[in-house]
Amino acid sequence: METINILRDGNMTKSLIKLGMPVVIAMLVMAVNNVVDTFWVARLGTLPIAAVSIAFPISLFFTGIGLTFGIGGGAYISRLLGANQVDKAGKVASVSIITAFLTGLLTALSCYLFLPKILVFMGADNTTMQLATSYGKLFIVSCIIGTINVSSGNIVVSQGASKISGMAMIFGAVVNMLLDPLFIYTLNGGVEGAAWATIVAQLLTTFIYVLYFRKSPVKVSLTRFKPTRQMYCEVIKIGISMLLFQFLQSLSISLLQNASARYGSEAVAAIGIVLKIVTLGTNVVFGFVKGLQPIAGYNYGAKNYTRVREAIRYSLILTTSFCIVWSLVILLFTDSIISCFGDDQGVKVIAEEALRANTILFFTFGFQFVYSTLYTAMGKAKQTLLLNISRQGIFFIPTILILPLYFGLGGVLYTQAIADFFTTLLTFFFALSIHRELKQM
Repeated sequence: METINILRDGNMTKSLIKLGMPVVIAMLVMAVNNVVDTFWVARLGTLPIAAVSIAFPISLFFTGIGLTFGIGGGAYISRLLGANQVDKAGKVASVSIITAFLTGLLTALSCYLFLPKILVFMGADNTTMQLATSYGKLFIVSCIIGTINVSSGNIVVSQGASKISGMAMIFGAVVNMLLDPLFIYTLNGGVEGAAWATIVAQLLTTFIYVLYFRKSPVKVSLTRFKPTRQMYCEVIKIGISMLLFQFLQSLSISLLQNASARYGSEAVAAIGIVLKIVTLGTNVVFGFVKGLQPIAGYNYGAKNYTRVREAIRYSLILTTSFCIVWSLVILLFTDSIISCFGDDQGVKVIAEEALRANTILFFTFGFQFVYSTLYTAMGKAKQTLLLNISRQGIFFIPTILILPLYFGLGGVLYTQAIADFFTTLLTFFFALSIHRELKQM
């Protein structure tokens, strides 16, 4: 099987690029899609873009559910493939994807029951509540479908078939971008039109994954949905860290928007724009380390520790190089980038400073995520949990609660940079530990 050969003994640089690049392109297209969404909605005015930004963190929790069973199941599947247990890998994949969907459905029902309270917590006020509610109700539907896609995509990548996952994500994102202006303006859907475009795109992405699993060596079907306690333990012990990661990311963005809401809807809109731009850079790193995960997981399962160390080294070089180039581009062209999102001068001033602040320590992001992905692939639950919750939880949340009390809006804007500094220090100690362990092995 070609993908197994790539995981086991292919040229490392070529293997990482072959497995990671399709997902990099796909996640980049998805991030561009978010930016295009923001671009079209921004043309409706400051309040619509603020309303859409307020509802956005809801999707992160659903993504967390998908990642819980997608990455948790995927890491387990990679190790099973390394141990040549293909049939069991199919059962794990079926349990992971179906459980992700059922959990997403229950979560959606809870969101509908408490939607007004959720939106208030995320920064909605009297001026944005009606728009945020209209958008949020439809947005939640797209999130349910997105849960299936996130879990499926990670299961596919765990088999080394990142091209399929990349193609599915790219196709969905391109459809969304094409439908946005049609639904928002031509059909006069406004912010609700943006939500409908996302729903259609997510459904088409799901269809591609269904076609793949019908032919995949790792079969996924309802008849293979035979969960066991041991299976759930293996999946959730790794996946739970991703759920907490996304939950904390959702919480941190909500706190960020809530803190910025004290300075007006311009601040909320500015933060929303910057988060979408920053996602362009982070998604490239996220996508690339998807190539690291199956290589590290497979070879760790096969006890080929030399190849694991080689995968770490090349991943660090490639991701850090990208982060440095990205940071330079953003810092050099901040004004031009922000100018693409409307003419509101109040929004532009805040957004420019926020974008620079979020870019200062971005060069460390590849280093952070390579090691959190490595611990995930190796099935080390405690270390994975701590690394995944540090950036947007342990360090971000206390900072966003304290810093604005002393530095006002500036404290809001520089919170992420401070969180990145401490996360990098923590990751450094974990990196030393894992390299000592691999040398001993």
